[in-house]
Amino acid sequence: MRIDRLGGLGDAPAILRALAAAASHAGLPSPAALIGDWFGSRAVIAPTVTAAPVAPRDVFDVTPGGRSDGPVGGGWFGYLSYPDAGGDGRGPRIPEAAGGWSDAVLRCDRDGIWWHESLTGAMLPDWVTQALQSIPAEPDAAVAWGVADRDTHQRGVLACLEAIAAGEVYQACVCTQITGRLQGTPVDFFTEAAARTQPARAAYLAGDWGAVASLSPELFLRRCGEDVASSPIKGTLPASADPAELRASVKDVAENIMIVDLVRNDLGRVAHTGSVSVPELLAVRPAPGVWHLVSTVTARVPVELPMAAVLAATFPPASVTGTPKARARELLADWEPDRRGIYCGTVGLASPIAGCELNVAIRTVEFGADGSAVLGVGGGITADSDPAREWEECLHKAAPFTAAHAAPRHRVPAATAPRGGPRPPARTHP
Repeated sequence: MRIDRLGGLGDAPAILRALAAAASHAGLPSPAALIGDWFGSRAVIAPTVTAAPVAPRDVFDVTPGGRSDGPVGGGWFGYLSYPDAGGDGRGPRIPEAAGGWSDAVLRCDRDGIWWHESLTGAMLPDWVTQALQSIPAEPDAAVAWGVADRDTHQRGVLACLEAIAAGEVYQACVCTQITGRLQGTPVDFFTEAAARTQPARAAYLAGDWGAVASLSPELFLRRCGEDVASSPIKGTLPASADPAELRASVKDVAENIMIVDLVRNDLGRVAHTGSVSVPELLAVRPAPGVWHLVSTVTARVPVELPMAAVLAATFPPASVTGTPKARARELLADWEPDRRGIYCGTVGLASPIAGCELNVAIRTVEFGADGSAVLGVGGGITADSDPAREWEECLHKAAPFTAAHAAPRHRVPAATAPRGGPRPPARTHP
């Protein structure tokens, strides 16, 4: 593997924007990017990737490397959509799964230093060198959003409360969608939003089929050699609140632990016996504009076990389905009229050097090739949920996307207090 030090080139969204402009000018496919906290780095960007549709069982089909000291080298960038249809029975808007291979990446380490890494030993292409010398102006892209269907969401929440009362489920994440029309390019939309909100698990992928712009805070799976980890989020408060309230909330602590048990069960299906553990439970962590309650589950999984088998046991992510998982998924398909698509699926990279890291694709926009945009929002419903407040929660989660271009260019909180009083005790986050 070739590794070249490039130095301090600038922030990742700007570098992605420069590479996207240069690739377009050269007639090459768009870059793919992971920005935030990926592989112990600030960013991993493939300058150009042919992201084509693939069968869902073939995504991330790379034997996981075991190197955890920084270098990534390259690998398979892709996404996998949430697998279930909505109540209307319609098919996917974009491919259920897509991705492509890159022999080389640009990686920004923790200190802000950029590196060129090549699995084949190839040098940095001239067109990339030239692109890095001229960063385009800040993007001008926006989405003209429509209005979400409040009545349908409220009916879904009420149906969920009835199912909880009947003992069919203990919790389920009921979601809705807002649709719109893109003005500009998907990569410009993504780079502006990533720079402004600074999410921990942002990811971008595009192809002839459209694009996925994910600004997620959540780790679904990290696989490095035999070691596997998942960090579900359950519990959210605005940054202005006292973070101690999360640990003091009986509802949110119970829900987080319930999802931790579900993740333990999922990983236990494929892990070495006795290897599943919970090294971090109920940690309060900051994110843009909010506090989150996060736990981490780890396990040891045989390296030779195909990624398809790992995903069969764990996907879709526990935190965006419900408990029991199978029954929650069945009911959600009736309560939600529209297919979730990439929302609540996963985006990430499988590297033969550094392993595989995947996010939970929440706070994610799905762009069609025709400029259509779909944003999913939702939250976890429990026995004490108030349907009206759950709707307000959806609006808060959508706000960084739907109101972004009407706001000044600075870091904007991801959630604020609803009108008429303080924000209700922590709701779940999808």
